[in-house]
Amino acid sequence: MELSDITNDISEVLFTEAQIHDRIAEIAREIERDYPDGDVLLVGVLKGAVIVMADLARELKFHAHIDFMAVSSYGASTQSSGVVKINKDLDTEVAGKKVLLIEDIMDSGLTLSWLVNNMESRGAASVEVCAMFRKPEAVKIPVSVKYVGFDIPPAFVVGYGLDYAEKYRNVRGLGVLAPHVYGGADPHA
Repeated sequence: MELSDITNDISEVLFTEAQIHDRIAEIAREIERDYPDGDVLLVGVLKGAVIVMADLARELKFHAHIDFMAVSSYGASTQSSGVVKINKDLDTEVAGKKVLLIEDIMDSGLTLSWLVNNMESRGAASVEVCAMFRKPEAVKIPVSVKYVGFDIPPAFVVGYGLDYAEKYRNVRGLGVLAPHVYGGADPHA
C-alpha cells in the first residue's frame, strides 16, 4: 500500500485509493439523487467511518449535515462481540429527520442492526445505511444497505478506516491483513 513501513503486514491489496475515491463519487451522486434537497443527516459511526464520512461529505454537492456516534463491539479482537456499547452519542436530535448511517464496513450486521433500531426508536423519519465495504458471506443479521461501496471476501481487511487493534486505519486503500500480524487464526471462525 502507500505506507512502506507496513507493506509486509498487507498480504493483498483489494482496492486502491483511486478505486475507492471513484466509488465514493458514484455513491455521492446516488445520495444527491435520493435527497435532492440535501435534507439528510449523515451519521458517521466512529472511528472507522471517519475517513469515509470525510470523503463522502466533501464529494456531496449540497450542504452536508453531519454528526458522529461512537459504538464498540470489537475491542482488540478480530471478531464482533455482538454486544454494542455507546461510547459517544449524537449531539443532534434525530426525531423527524432523515438519517443516513455511514459505516466503514458491514460484516455480521450486528452493530448496524442495532444502530438502525436505535435511530428508529429515537423517532427518525427514515433511516438508511451507507457502508463502504460489505462482507456478504459474514452476515448473521440481514440489514438493508442502500449504498454499498464494494462487496469484499471474508478476509480480515484493514485500511481506509478499518483497523486491527487501532492500527492501519490510515492506509489509503483496502488490503488483507497478513495472518502473521494477528496470529493466523481465522477472524471469522
